[in-house]
Amino acid sequence: MAIGVGRTHGAAIAEINVTPMADVMIVLLIIFMVATPAVLTLQDLDERLRTALESRREPTLLVLAADDVSCARLVAAVDVAKGAGAVRIGLVER
Repeated sequence: MAIGVGRTHGAAIAEINVTPMADVMIVLLIIFMVATPAVLTLQDLDERLRTALESRREPTLLVLAADDVSCARLVAAVDVAKGAGAVRIGLVER
């Protein structure tokens, strides 16, 4: 308990508690740190696909996903491929 100089007993304290705001900022920092590598890898994929598809006569792409890849990541990769210029995209099954 802090002792305030010049305060009367029972008076309201008009100070802002910044602890909840700091907690929220730390959580947001962690979320952005986790989400950033996924964004960077999709950007790298876009650049690599653009350079690979430019040299082809017919921009066709076959996708073989690993077993541990989620459907959401697969759909995101297919969207990146379409944006990079792939006209035909095929999914390969093992």
